[in-house]
Amino acid sequence: PRLCVVGGGPAGFYTAQHLLKHHDRAQVDIYEKLPVPFGLVRFGVAPDHPEVKNVINTFTQTARSDRCSYYGNVTVGKDVTVGELQQAYHAVVLSYGAEDNRVLGIPGENLAGVYSARAFVGWYNGLPENQHLKPDLSCETALVLGHGNVALDVARILLSPLDLLRKTDITASSLAALACSKVKRVWLVGRRGPLQVAFTIKELREMINLPGARPVLDPADFTGLRNAVKDAPRPRKRLTELMIKTALEKPGEKAVEAATREWALRFQRSPQEVLPTADGTRTRGVRMALTHLEGSGDSAQAVPTGEVEELECGLVLSSIGYRSLPLDPAVPFDPQRGVIPNSSGRVQGAPGLYCSGWVKRGPTGVIITTMNDSFDTAQSVLEDLQAGVLDVSASREGFGAVESILRSRGVRPVSFSDWEKIDAAEVARGKAAGKPREKIVDPKEMLQLIGH
Repeated sequence: PRLCVVGGGPAGFYTAQHLLKHHDRAQVDIYEKLPVPFGLVRFGVAPDHPEVKNVINTFTQTARSDRCSYYGNVTVGKDVTVGELQQAYHAVVLSYGAEDNRVLGIPGENLAGVYSARAFVGWYNGLPENQHLKPDLSCETALVLGHGNVALDVARILLSPLDLLRKTDITASSLAALACSKVKRVWLVGRRGPLQVAFTIKELREMINLPGARPVLDPADFTGLRNAVKDAPRPRKRLTELMIKTALEKPGEKAVEAATREWALRFQRSPQEVLPTADGTRTRGVRMALTHLEGSGDSAQAVPTGEVEELECGLVLSSIGYRSLPLDPAVPFDPQRGVIPNSSGRVQGAPGLYCSGWVKRGPTGVIITTMNDSFDTAQSVLEDLQAGVLDVSASREGFGAVESILRSRGVRPVSFSDWEKIDAAEVARGKAAGKPREKIVDPKEMLQLIGH
């Protein structure tokens, strides 16, 4: 069987890995729109979390298999259609992730000084489309809307001592911008309460232990919560107890003196409007509706109380989630949920078409969640091969057919060995600067480097 995976991020690579491991004759081709592979492992994981990027070693082994080929610099839906891929392969798995962000849908969100956390993360991680972001860091107070791990990531990067960031693979231009940053206070604001935060204890602990930054948690926000979490699942209980302990702890004088920056968690506030400066050009703050919670636990809803307050800030980062987009008119898509309708990864009403990762289940969870989800989809493909649902008696040309289509459209794919040349160049540049790598952020420069 010739199988095709669209998307070279964790979902794509894990899907390919499982197919190759459990079918000893399957051939898998991975298509990726950027010249470089690994998706959010390269462009989403924070630069100061290098251990999370170790999965790249596994993905590299998959790509080097003699039954696997990687084709970067190919945009499916534009350079080649899903229908054309279905003609060339016995099965097509869509694993292209979530390349957009959810919008706040409030007045003023397009003012200067307001950015999506997704774009900000892409900027400091070298995602080509965000290389020209130039976020304005000239204010003292930044406001992050959202209580997930991405919200903590951006707050941590804004407040981290430069010496910590210098040793990471953060891009040179964002490091230079952060060196001039005036931001010394970050508010992390969420619509719901401490029991509904979506970040994990590891990320919170990192934030609490960040050198030179002081946590500001209001003890009043945590009244009575010790009892409320007595019977909660252990991760939720431990997370809440850490917030309570941090809120009640009096920091030593040394710690207070050493802390030139601070961050705070604010709860039960829902953004109503981004407020403009007098000249109407940029943000000066956000008007918040105070909320009360109806229901309890994860299903609690935030309902406005009618009271409002204004938080002054010169930088707003909206971290309320990523969003998948439809890829090709031929593929069913649920715009409400932002996913491809499927059952165990089998796309509804489209035999031979599958999906895995965030476009399958929505943009939630960590890499391990995506791994299990991708294995589950790959298993569906293997079952369909075994049951004869996918007809492999008819031979398919695979990349042979796609190559002539791409050539006729003037598209030159990038191979995995091309990527390894880019990788080696980045590592060499990094070594010169005392970093693990210096990412090349411009695709034109990447293609020039490999003689495209």
